[in-house]
Amino acid sequence: MKVKAVILLLLVSTMHSCNKDKIIPATGTVTLNNKLVFDKSRQTYIGYGFLFSKAGQVSILDKPAPDIFVYSDGANLSFQANNLQNSFYNAGEYSDAVKASEEFTKLTAPSVPQWTGMASPLKENQIWIYKSGDEHFAKMRIISILMEVSDERDYGECTFEWRYQPDGSLTFPAR
Repeated sequence: MKVKAVILLLLVSTMHSCNKDKIIPATGTVTLNNKLVFDKSRQTYIGYGFLFSKAGQVSILDKPAPDIFVYSDGANLSFQANNLQNSFYNAGEYSDAVKASEEFTKLTAPSVPQWTGMASPLKENQIWIYKSGDEHFAKMRIISILMEVSDERDYGECTFEWRYQPDGSLTFPAR
């Protein structure tokens, strides 16, 4: 009987240790595009955007929906918000990637005089601040952009480094 109790205790403690909450990163690098993908289960084409609170790409039909998505009008590439608010601030444009990366790291408490409706036009070595609909913030450093015509559609792609502030303040801890 004692052996069964010890085995049961070990099993319960092992199961508990495997059930730890997944830690969601607050920083990273991601590439977003405006490609539409056919979803067989929904029988429709859908786009994807980025949800900072989940640190990943999600469908525009998911709940919660993405915070931002990439849009191309053929001449410019932009980030658009999914919250119907002015949500972007251009915190700077830099001459090269090294300077942009240094400034991104140093940007810990930005002052935002006025928000705009979209981040446009996106250019390499820019830094943007994003404000979500529930007053959480992220900073983004544009690493690269790509614009071309693909399948007779204006294709846009943006790779960016990001840092999310999940506590609702506009203060980003230094690395």
